[in-house]
Amino acid sequence: MPSTRRPSYKGGARRPPATRGEPGSPDVISASKDSPGTGAATAAAAPPAPDNVLSFPEPKAKRRRRIMQGTIAALAVLVAGILAAAVYSPVLALQTVSVEGTKLLTPDQVQAALAPLQGKPLPQISDDDVTALLQPLVQVKKVTTQAHPPSTLQVKVTERVPVALVRQGEAHQLVDADGVKLSDTADPESIPLPVIDGGGGTLPKDLFHAITEVLGALPADVLARLSNASAKSVDAVELKLVDGQTIVWGNAGEKELKAKVLEALLKAPADPKNPVRIYDVSVPRHPVTR
Repeated sequence: MPSTRRPSYKGGARRPPATRGEPGSPDVISASKDSPGTGAATAAAAPPAPDNVLSFPEPKAKRRRRIMQGTIAALAVLVAGILAAAVYSPVLALQTVSVEGTKLLTPDQVQAALAPLQGKPLPQISDDDVTALLQPLVQVKKVTTQAHPPSTLQVKVTERVPVALVRQGEAHQLVDADGVKLSDTADPESIPLPVIDGGGGTLPKDLFHAITEVLGALPADVLARLSNASAKSVDAVELKLVDGQTIVWGNAGEKELKAKVLEALLKAPADPKNPVRIYDVSVPRHPVTR
């Protein structure tokens, strides 16, 4: 028969029940949050967390591009330094001027006009500088230069081409196709160019330019055979050969074609029985001799 006796416990003095949440109570689980100071100290004392950021290598193309950009920049700085040194270096100072292409002028005249450039570095001397200094020399039409380091400047002069002598009374002036006076001469017979007779006064500008424009179109061998040139109007230019023949030119239109036709006519064999007195090239596609 089962016993109805209840078990009994004996122990020491019974402790009063602890208040819930009181430390020391065996049946209470307590959690506390560290104060900021306490947490920081704990974190400082704890070992550092392992680095968990993945590092990827720089792409080769990007690295090459970066290296190339740096190299180009360094070269640019180097070249700029070299150029600056060359432009201002006294080692390249001008000492000698070499002159080519002069006939009306002498090399000494050109060199004397360019004297202000002496001592200036060659890289600083331009064609414009030389042209400006040679402007007083009306015989110079164009000029080009070339530097020959360390100290020589080569100057190539293109002179104006004289096409006629203009007679003003007893004086004779050498002029080009633009009517620019190149020089005076006391011996016109020694110059194989036609004479434009201005008479006692000044030849009208339009007639003068009509004549010089025609003369400027003629080849040198034909020009040397002329004795004089005249014009009653801009449409009536006439030339005279040293042999006495007359060339009826007309106006300055189609001057290149007229010059070729005239040159061909003058080269044609002469007929002693029918000597030519007049070459008419005023209508160049239908020239006439008589």
